[in-house]
Amino acid sequence: MSSYFDSLETRSAAEREQAIRLALPEQIRQAQKHSAAMGRILREVDAAAVDSREALARLPVTRKSELLELQKASRPADSFGGFAAVLRGPQMARIFASPGPIYEPDVSARDYWRVGRAIYAAGFRSGDLVHNAFSYHMTPGAFMMESGAHAIGCTVFPAGTGQTEQQLAAIADLRPDGYSGTPSFLRILLEKAQEGGIDVSCLKKGLVTGEACPPSLRDWFSDQAVTVYQCYATADLGLIAYETASREGLVVDEGVIVEIVRPGTGDPVPEGEVGELVVTTLNPHYPLVRFGTGDLSAVLPGSCPTGRSNQRIKGWMGRADQTTKIKGMFVHPGQVAEVARRFPEVGRMRLVVTGEMANDQMTLRVEAAQAVVGLTDRIGEAVRDVTKLRGVIELVAPGSLPNDGKVIEDARSYK
Repeated sequence: MSSYFDSLETRSAAEREQAIRLALPEQIRQAQKHSAAMGRILREVDAAAVDSREALARLPVTRKSELLELQKASRPADSFGGFAAVLRGPQMARIFASPGPIYEPDVSARDYWRVGRAIYAAGFRSGDLVHNAFSYHMTPGAFMMESGAHAIGCTVFPAGTGQTEQQLAAIADLRPDGYSGTPSFLRILLEKAQEGGIDVSCLKKGLVTGEACPPSLRDWFSDQAVTVYQCYATADLGLIAYETASREGLVVDEGVIVEIVRPGTGDPVPEGEVGELVVTTLNPHYPLVRFGTGDLSAVLPGSCPTGRSNQRIKGWMGRADQTTKIKGMFVHPGQVAEVARRFPEVGRMRLVVTGEMANDQMTLRVEAAQAVVGLTDRIGEAVRDVTKLRGVIELVAPGSLPNDGKVIEDARSYK
């Protein structure tokens, strides 16, 4: 039995880049022609010229907050804000809602969200019974997992959320091989089973998502003889990345192109630096190009020890939207990036807000190789010009700012 979902996982870097070179122009053309919103965003773009990651990085980023506002503005005429490239009817099986609300189409296609790859990497195989504890109400999580499980030949018990006692009874009766759902609910099930003396030893594996599963919790599951893996997926993009037996980051899915950019910009950061995760999906039905997830992550060097050759990311590392109100004014990462663009001779910047509420103090820490005369004054003037606020400019050594993706750090006392 193969260790891989398909041969795409182990293709060479050259093969993958060639496939991207061929797929990107077609996806841009598809977005321009069939997605009204992406057509407007990409109206000046020559699709044929977008044939590499470098060319893709020159296109505008559309962030999730923008998608929400465009959807709101177009309702009820178009619930998808012009982003969907498929109409209601035989192709569109369902419409789902995510917080916002943001509405997403579900297309009648095998493993539409491509979650089968993550389920396979988590050890599930054809003939397994999956206890699916994601909600089947309004949101797509349960259907994402179910369609992925069906893609590899699994049978699914649609457990949904809540009703812990009934779920434990079903596990005892049906003896499922594994679990899909949030890690917190799996822990509740296992603890309640122990308290009630219910045999759930059939559960040997799990694929979890939707919230953090730190190593301490993963180890706790291992102590209960359940091997748990994580995946990172969204309703907009489907599977983005998934954990493997190596436990070294998450491998990027073959159906998306991932970039890490400096928060508030569309500028890619060097490998290893934390930034906002921007994803381009190759899904023709919902062709999101350079979609800013608002999540922080970083690219890991090298490839997965399991033999999967695609790039790896560290996983979810927090939120990129660090917009902060300072002295009654909103300051966002894009403004810090604008100041940084005016001074190419310096490195990273980090705006630190201290003091008590109503007595805010703003310090911009700037990585600079040398203290050029007048540099702090010029940066201070730029800060006032961009943010309309005054702040202290502090020059620090290159590489001394934390690599955590934070552009604005709110260190105020709220007591």
